[in-house]
Amino acid sequence: PADEPEAKPADEPEAKPADEPEAKKAKLGPLEQAADDDWPEAWIMPDGECEDQKELNRKDPNEPVDASAMRELGVCYWKMDANAYDYPKLAVPWDPKDAVDERLVRLRDDRGYSYADIITVHPDTLPEYEKKVKSFFEEHIHDAEEIRYVLGGSGFFDIRDKKDRWVRIHVRKGDLITLPEGSYHRFTVDKDDIIHAMRLFIGQPVWTPFNRPCDEHPSRKFYVENYVEEKKEEN
Repeated sequence: PADEPEAKPADEPEAKPADEPEAKKAKLGPLEQAADDDWPEAWIMPDGECEDQKELNRKDPNEPVDASAMRELGVCYWKMDANAYDYPKLAVPWDPKDAVDERLVRLRDDRGYSYADIITVHPDTLPEYEKKVKSFFEEHIHDAEEIRYVLGGSGFFDIRDKKDRWVRIHVRKGDLITLPEGSYHRFTVDKDDIIHAMRLFIGQPVWTPFNRPCDEHPSRKFYVENYVEEKKEEN
């Protein structure tokens, strides 16, 4: 009959175009972290109080911190192409399922990120800007990892190392960084006074910071056991 599909040769498999994208995704696997040379610049900050949190605050001479040392602190890092995709200045929430960047999709699925929002920290977009920026700079921990994808602008993440020194990490557009649960850290914009960032979460978002001291907090104990005491034993 005219409406009967044409028979294919016996040795030619049926095409399954609908399944092909999923098959390709399955073969890709987890998204590898960036090569060491692609990690953001980081350095040890001078001892004592930080007079201007937005300045570089390097020692003289500078004491750089490489990717290997950051990984030992539990930091993870991926280099993304933030120029190739458009994101809103503000979206609370922003559904990670709306991601069209294949690399972000892979990271989302591999690490289980199910909630996100997008914010712009700038005097024109954040009420009480200077007050909020100072509050971000209070040393604290979270009971979940902190994930930030920098879509524009720049800033500093500071994290304590094994010697309780501040390591300053300069993040810029295209940087996606995670800080581990229980790590003492803080954040600030730099002198440009703007950062456009996506915040990602596993499950419902956790906003609560636990300011130092909180050494008895379960998340802090977890961090010490996995990233501090373990390293002491090796030495």
